[in-house]
Amino acid sequence: MLRVARQRRTQHQEERDRPLREARPEDELIRRLYREFGSGLLGHAMRLTGSDRQWAEDIVQETLVRAWRNAEKLERDPVLLRSWLFTVARRLVIDDRRKRSVRPQESELTPSDEAPSHDEADRTLAAIVVAEAMNGLTQEHREAILETYLRDRTVGEAAEVLGVPPGTVKSRVYYALRALRRALQDRG
Repeated sequence: MLRVARQRRTQHQEERDRPLREARPEDELIRRLYREFGSGLLGHAMRLTGSDRQWAEDIVQETLVRAWRNAEKLERDPVLLRSWLFTVARRLVIDDRRKRSVRPQESELTPSDEAPSHDEADRTLAAIVVAEAMNGLTQEHREAILETYLRDRTVGEAAEVLGVPPGTVKSRVYYALRALRRALQDRG
């Protein structure tokens, strides 16, 4: 009776441990990378993000996901792995900063933050000035602003509508806003 109970317990233990033993090589690689480079990578990400721990942890996680996706291509030399991981983390931070700078974070306005109301003449004059500045843009820049800001489409949606890659839309919006800012400053 005791022997049967022990055999069942042993079988149950083996079944529970089987998924760990049958782990794929990529999964084991990620565990190893996290064990060996996790704390150093987090420290690196903390420096890159200005000590924003949540953002740094997101960067580490995304870096390891990319390592998992590219597991078959990665070099197994620890020096090269470390270099690759740190480079990916740095590029992720750079990409995040670019995303944040292209479209500023939105915030709720409180009644005290709202600008005093102007009469219709001021609004009409402002609309005319902006329309003139928009007319000074190239057709491509005008379309990019129209799709992203006025029609409130994402970069991906705007890219589909315009038939260009998303990176092109981002670039056009960036240069269009820059030109608009300059044109509006010239008009006072």
